[in-house]
Amino acid sequence: MAQGRELKGRIKSIEGTRKITRSMEMVATSKLKRAQDRVVAARPYARALEAVIADLYSPELAERFPLLRQPAMGDNGMPPRGSRAAVLLLTSNQGLAGAFNANLIREARTLLARFAAAGVEAELHIVGRKGTGFFRYIGAKIATSRVDIGDKPSAEHGSQLVDALMQDFIDRKLDAVYVVYAKYNSPLSTPPTAERVLPVTPPSRKGPARDYLLFPDAETILTQLLPLYVRNAIYRALVETVAGEQGARRTAMKAATDNAGEILNVLRRTYNRARQAQITQEIAEIVGGAEALSG
Repeated sequence: MAQGRELKGRIKSIEGTRKITRSMEMVATSKLKRAQDRVVAARPYARALEAVIADLYSPELAERFPLLRQPAMGDNGMPPRGSRAAVLLLTSNQGLAGAFNANLIREARTLLARFAAAGVEAELHIVGRKGTGFFRYIGAKIATSRVDIGDKPSAEHGSQLVDALMQDFIDRKLDAVYVVYAKYNSPLSTPPTAERVLPVTPPSRKGPARDYLLFPDAETILTQLLPLYVRNAIYRALVETVAGEQGARRTAMKAATDNAGEILNVLRRTYNRARQAQITQEIAEIVGGAEALSG
């Protein structure tokens, strides 16, 4: 009967674990819906910014804006040797999201390795406890880290993250700025993505050019719009990463719940067989004892 008691203890433990994973799956589903709404809400503003900048952009104007300064790129698509670049890595504060954070960290390490091979000096900026903890563990130098943003990023957070980098780029202390984030396509598709945000790549015009009546002039408008465009790129990366995190957590917790259910089925069958064998043995002992007494 000791085996039966051990099996009952394991069954009770796994039932408790399944309740926890099921609850976490439901919480992640709720947070995912809100995160998806933020992703969808951010896209029209980004598309409008791209359209206006594409219509106002001209090579003559580009020469007057530091954010549009395009450095000479090497054959491997990297900035030239001796350049300085910044990498902004976006990770989560919490785990239990499968390989979500590991994939983002791997993408950032790949980008940093490419910079090192190209002779580009790179500085690392991190958002999230998971990324910060990993790079501190391996002894990597971290320029800045933020762990206070959480799962409700705002446009202000995007500004705080990129404004100093934007100023360094204007002052020629940096030649490029990249962001590594989870690009949100669907709850099941959130590939880690490294994207260059500085210098700004002029958006390509889609369709015929619109005829604007400009006031003030195009140069003044671009002066205001280009920083907004960069800040919005970081904000979109933040909200897409949060949505990807919740999607990955929901998937991981659903898999854990399903696995717990399968283990429970096996343990219950094993427990029932053990209990039936014990009952059979007890009956045989009773019958044997009765026959011995009657004999």
